[in-house]
Amino acid sequence: MKIRIFDTTLRDGEQTIGVSLSPDQKLAIAKKLDELGVDAIEAGFPVISAGEFKAVKMIAAAGLSCEIAGLTRTIKNDIDAAVDAGLNYIHTFIATSDIHLQYKLKMTREQALEKAIEAVEYGKSRGLQVEFSAEDATRTDREFLKKVFGDVAKAGADRVNIPDTVGYSTPEYMAVLTKDTVEVTKLPVSVHCHNDFGLAVANSLAGIHAGASCAHVTINGIGERAGNASLEEFSMALKCLPFEKKYETNIKSELIYDTSRFISKTVGIIVQPNKAIVGTNAFGHESGIHTHGVLSNPLTYEPISPELVGRKRWLQVGKHAGIHGMNAMLAEYGVKPTEEQSKQILDKVKTLGDAGKQITDVELLSIASDVLGEKELKRIVQLTGFSVSTGIGTMPYAFVKLNIDGQDHIGTDYGVGPVDAALNAIQKITGKISEIRIKDYGLASISGGSSALCEVTVKVEDAFGNKVSAKSVGEDIVTTSVKAVIDAINRIMLKKMLQEKQVR
Repeated sequence: MKIRIFDTTLRDGEQTIGVSLSPDQKLAIAKKLDELGVDAIEAGFPVISAGEFKAVKMIAAAGLSCEIAGLTRTIKNDIDAAVDAGLNYIHTFIATSDIHLQYKLKMTREQALEKAIEAVEYGKSRGLQVEFSAEDATRTDREFLKKVFGDVAKAGADRVNIPDTVGYSTPEYMAVLTKDTVEVTKLPVSVHCHNDFGLAVANSLAGIHAGASCAHVTINGIGERAGNASLEEFSMALKCLPFEKKYETNIKSELIYDTSRFISKTVGIIVQPNKAIVGTNAFGHESGIHTHGVLSNPLTYEPISPELVGRKRWLQVGKHAGIHGMNAMLAEYGVKPTEEQSKQILDKVKTLGDAGKQITDVELLSIASDVLGEKELKRIVQLTGFSVSTGIGTMPYAFVKLNIDGQDHIGTDYGVGPVDAALNAIQKITGKISEIRIKDYGLASISGGSSALCEVTVKVEDAFGNKVSAKSVGEDIVTTSVKAVIDAINRIMLKKMLQEKQVR
């Protein structure tokens, strides 16, 4: 059974606190979503601002292969704005729960029903495909909800949608409402679930299993409050979990991670590390028991192959590490310690882990070099001096001193900001030693307040096209950025050096 994916990242997702997208950004995201294979994109709410209208119009005119919808209230002016923006598909809504009717709309049930019917009829008179939503459906009187959906179906609606507006439903109740709606409308039914109780994906799947043919979702599950049902979790659950029926979507799963990263960077919302499918840790392993199992057969501790969603498996060493996982990491660099040396390296790793230190592969190699007595495994690049100056009326300036393979190098440069100046100074030094370029830089806040922690992710590339990523977390943006870049440079230079060693 083919399930329709209606993506509302650009509408409900943009309602995430702190997110505001320009028309050009919205168009870029729409193109990514279209490449991913979504069936419909809710491009925005055309009537709310000139910029939103422009964005929707640009997306509607972009020639994308998926359907493009716009949100409207049950107001003629909203529907006219959607038509003027070039849309031929609207998602129109009015609240139907008593709490919304009494405190927000100041309407009776009969008045809300009348507005719903009028909007559907008017949308159809303008030649539009109309999807109708009964806002706060899961807190609406069940019999009244059936009447609303039945009457808008008679009025000509093409689709109806069941919104769990405040994430209040359980999977069991979502299934009941879905069966009601399918029975009373005989139309394609969508479910639109919020994640206030962490049940958005479960509720969406329950709706599908009960007869819905479409789910409204967002990339990374972004959206108001706790967010919406996550596209990546929902689509991969349909693809991989053992349901009684076989479900399919048009989502190109191998593009999921790339799309997630692109949108995370564009909207400025970091993906939590333990987020299913797209989180940093989703395919990472540290525990010795787990890494041993995964190295023997990945299915022991992974439900799906990471490549299926555009990911790669990675191993981490620390206090929970085991010899098998640690040796597998060392083997990637061509380092093969004896059994006794492995035990010595692991003991040092666990000691650092017990002290609360996170150990990168660069540090692992440095530990291995002490045990094996191979100086070439030492950290190649070390930061020995660093300062920046900036202020009003002066261009940011940075001084960086690096020790590379035992020799000191100094670099200075300016930039549009202190971080830019520091990275420019580093590139001046590395350009003399090895052609290493910073290809990507990402900054995200992972805690609030005046002492907020930031997370910096960088990607560097050498002249041969080898790419390496590194991440650093700290309180100072500039220092954290420099540490991330130095770590990335070490990784790529170590890999290159050890590869050359193996060739010789």
